[in-house]
Amino acid sequence: MNAPTANWSYPTAIKFGPGRIAELADHCKSAGMAKPLLVTDKALSTLPITAQALDILAAAGLGRAVFSEVDPNPNEKNMADGIAAYKAGGHDGVVCFGGGSALDLGKMIALMAGQKPDLSVWDLEDIGDWWTRADSDAIAPIIAVPTTAGTGSEVGRAGVLTNSETHKKKIIFHPKLLPVVTICDPELTVGMPAFITAGTGMDALAHCLEAYCSPHYHPMSQGIALEGMRLVFENLPRAYATPNDLDARAQMMSAAAMGAVAFQKGLGAIHSLSHPIGAVYGTHHGTTNAVVMPMVLDFNRAEIEDRIIRAAAYLGIAGGFDGFKARILALRTELSIPENLTAMGVDPARLDELTEMALEDPSCGGNPVEMTRENTRALFAACM
Repeated sequence: MNAPTANWSYPTAIKFGPGRIAELADHCKSAGMAKPLLVTDKALSTLPITAQALDILAAAGLGRAVFSEVDPNPNEKNMADGIAAYKAGGHDGVVCFGGGSALDLGKMIALMAGQKPDLSVWDLEDIGDWWTRADSDAIAPIIAVPTTAGTGSEVGRAGVLTNSETHKKKIIFHPKLLPVVTICDPELTVGMPAFITAGTGMDALAHCLEAYCSPHYHPMSQGIALEGMRLVFENLPRAYATPNDLDARAQMMSAAAMGAVAFQKGLGAIHSLSHPIGAVYGTHHGTTNAVVMPMVLDFNRAEIEDRIIRAAAYLGIAGGFDGFKARILALRTELSIPENLTAMGVDPARLDELTEMALEDPSCGGNPVEMTRENTRALFAACM
């Protein structure tokens, strides 16, 4: 089966299909960029797909500038270095190229490079109308090119940044962080290591699952989340087992974007646990989500069982809630996901600290069961 090709305008302009990285320079020019800075991570910066993207820019007279000092959980120090590179190079836009870390940091560079020095990035956390503190006209245009299928940051209006001093992840929001164009080329994901395919794919599933279970009212997101789960269940095992299956890769790119669109309805305990663990231990975000997912299902069962039974029926999973959870556990085994947080190196002596961080995470506000200090501590213990 051939991978699909399409042009979508929701939630932004999405150029979807194999080989569409070739259009990168044209879209940069249409966004008003004459000298873009390509932001990627260290590992990706040495790979042929990055050289290909830089070649496309250079051939069009747009230079081949790249910034790759991006940590797996990017922080304000990475951002400051990226802003320095952006200003030193006289750049006028950002191409975010890579997984969630590169996409998020590229957005932060575009957001903050032109702001007044007295505005801190932490002043733009996703709280109320804090985003209005930024000078919208000073935000550089952004083009996103995901090379993984998980975070969905390529269709989002926010980025996640870790405070290097407090080790807390913060969600930074501004409407103009939505890329003006996103290129979803599944060929770019073929070379992902298997554990990244697994972890990012489970991140997409977590986004869809938590959005679907969120108690907030948003039926459009509800429908997108349900179909996104179907795409993950049907295509993630294929992409993991057969890395060059372009159709499976394409369907996973769709699922990733759908998860990010859906989670404007809300996230929950999966993410509120995962964020502090990633900030403290540097674990892969999607993999951490996958580790705690079954335990969070149990935690929320009283509030979500009917909803999960309906989802299971749509997804062709027998056995209702228990069957759905069993499918999650089987998928984790198939993808070699660690069984618990102990296997990821989490120290039980730090659970009180992690509990406090989880309760401060904005994701906990979308959980179907109210998260308290007592039940959140018990949930962490159940994940060990």
